[in-house]
Amino acid sequence: MIARFLFVLLFAFGPLLISAQQSFEKSLQDVLNKPEYQNASVGILVNDLESGKELFDLNAEKLLIPASTMKLITTASAIRILGDDYRFETNIGYTGKVNRNKVLKGDLVLTGGADPALGSEYFQNHYFHFLQNWAQQVKNAGIEKIEGNLVLDASIYDSEKIPATWIWEDMGNYYGAGASAFTVYDNMFRITFRSPATVGSPTKIIATYPKIDGMTIKNEVLSANDKRDNAYVFGSPLDKTRVIRGTIPANRRAFTIRAAMQHPEVALAADLQQALLEKGIFISGEVLLESVDQKKVQNIFIQESPTLAEITKVLNYESVNLFAEHFLKQLAVEKYGIGNREKGIELVKKYWQDKGLSADAIFMEDGSGLSHFNAVSPAFFVDLMTNMANDKAFVASLPEAGEGTLYSFSKANFPGRTLQAKSGSMTRVRCYSGYLQADSGKQMVFSIMFNHFSGSHYNLTKEIEDLLLVLKKQN
Repeated sequence: MIARFLFVLLFAFGPLLISAQQSFEKSLQDVLNKPEYQNASVGILVNDLESGKELFDLNAEKLLIPASTMKLITTASAIRILGDDYRFETNIGYTGKVNRNKVLKGDLVLTGGADPALGSEYFQNHYFHFLQNWAQQVKNAGIEKIEGNLVLDASIYDSEKIPATWIWEDMGNYYGAGASAFTVYDNMFRITFRSPATVGSPTKIIATYPKIDGMTIKNEVLSANDKRDNAYVFGSPLDKTRVIRGTIPANRRAFTIRAAMQHPEVALAADLQQALLEKGIFISGEVLLESVDQKKVQNIFIQESPTLAEITKVLNYESVNLFAEHFLKQLAVEKYGIGNREKGIELVKKYWQDKGLSADAIFMEDGSGLSHFNAVSPAFFVDLMTNMANDKAFVASLPEAGEGTLYSFSKANFPGRTLQAKSGSMTRVRCYSGYLQADSGKQMVFSIMFNHFSGSHYNLTKEIEDLLLVLKKQN
C-alpha cells in the first residue's frame, strides 16, 4: 500500500520536477546560444547540499580559470589549518642594554610577523594609532635615546616579492601588491594627478602618499572624456622605477589612483622613526634590513592582528588579493618556519586530498587567483563548499546579495542569506561559487564558471544572476 502511494506521488509530481529542471536548462541554453558565449568554456555544477545529490552538471570536471574564487580555497584552508582565532604577531624589542640615563646602547629591533592588516584601511579602528602606540611602548621601556640602529627582521618570509606567474599589467597596481613580512597600509600608495580640460593632454603628478624614498615615476597619463580611472602603473617589484600609462578624467584639480608599494618596509621604518621623534626618542644609527638572533632580543611589545576570521571576512567580501597571499605563505610559516608560496600550495593540496578531494582537479599558482595559470573544476569548488558548509567563520565571510563583491545582485531577489557566494573576475573570466537557498527551503551548493567569453562582464553578471534566480524559484 505504501509503495503504491509513493508511486502515485511520483506519478503526480514527477513531471513538475522534470519541468523545473528543464526550466533551468532552457534558461542556460538561451544564454549559451548568444553569440558572445558560443565559443566560451563553461562549467557548472549544482548539488543539493544536504543529500549531495547532483541537480545539474555541465562540464563539472572541466578545469577552468577561477580568478578570485581561488580565494575560497585559500581561506578555507587557512581556517581549517591555522584556526579561525589565529593572529599574526609583530614584535618590538631591542638588543644591548639600557643605561641609567635611558640610553639604549644597542639596536631597536622590529621583527616582522607578516600581519596583512597592519595599518590597513579595512581595520582603521584596530590600527588607527599603531605607530604612536609602538613609540609609547618604547618610551615605557625606559628608552629615550637609541645609540644604535633600527633593525627590521623580515626573515619570516622568503625573498619572493610576488608570484612568478602574475602579469606585467597587474603587478604595479594596488591589487597586485605582494605579501611581505612588513606589509603595512595594504602595501599601497596613492598618486594624485591634476588633469587639464583639453582631452588628450598630458597630466601632472602633484602628490604621492606615503612618500617612498628613491621612487622614480615617469608619467605618461593623458586626460580623457572617460570618467573612469584607466591609468595603469608598470614596474618591477625589484626596483623603484614606475611608469604610469593610460588616461584619467579631464579637468580635474585632483584625481587619485592607487599603486602597489613593493617595499613597504621603507615606509614603515620612516613612519616609525617619525613617531619615535614625536615622543622625543632619537635613533643615531641607520635603518637595516637583516635577520637578528631572536635569543638576544629583549621584547618590549607584541602587536597582534585581528583574528583570522575577521581578516577572512574582509578578504572574501572585498576580494583582497594581498590578504590571500599572506594566508598562503603563513601556512608554510607554521609548518616549516618560513613563508614560501610553493610550500603553502603543497599544504593546501595535501589537506584537501586527505579530505577526499581530487588533486587532479586543481592547478594552484597563488592564493588570490590573480595568476592566469590557476585552474580549478566546478566539482572541486562544490566539494570544498560542501565540506565547509558547517564552518561558521567561513560561511560568514561570504557576501550576501547586495554586499561586497555581490553588490550588483538584487537583495529583493535574494533576501537575507538566501545567496552567499564569492565572485571571481578577470579579463574574459567570470565565476561564482557559493550557497543558494531555494524558495522551498532546499539548500544548494553551486559553482558557475565562464571563461573566454567575448561579451561584457556586466551583461554576463546579470545573466548569471537570472540563472540563480531560476534555480531559487524552481526547487
